[in-house]
Amino acid sequence: MNIFIPLVLGVFVGYLLRDRIKFSMDKPMSIALLFLIFFMGVEAGRVEIDAFKLFISSLVFASFTILGSLFMALLGVRE
Repeated sequence: MNIFIPLVLGVFVGYLLRDRIKFSMDKPMSIALLFLIFFMGVEAGRVEIDAFKLFISSLVFASFTILGSLFMALLGVRE
């Protein structure tokens, strides 16, 4: 919920100042986006996970997905 308040405020301020602002916001938005991605990476790097367990569970999930798709395709061919 607290993400919508700055968004709505920004839309409101942008609407009010749309004829007064003459500079491009592309560069500041790009810099802010790069900072956001950087800090998301820092936060993701702080998380401790068991990589081997995650790898095995991902393989099992992918295998079941492939087998389920093949099974459904075979059912579709027979009809």
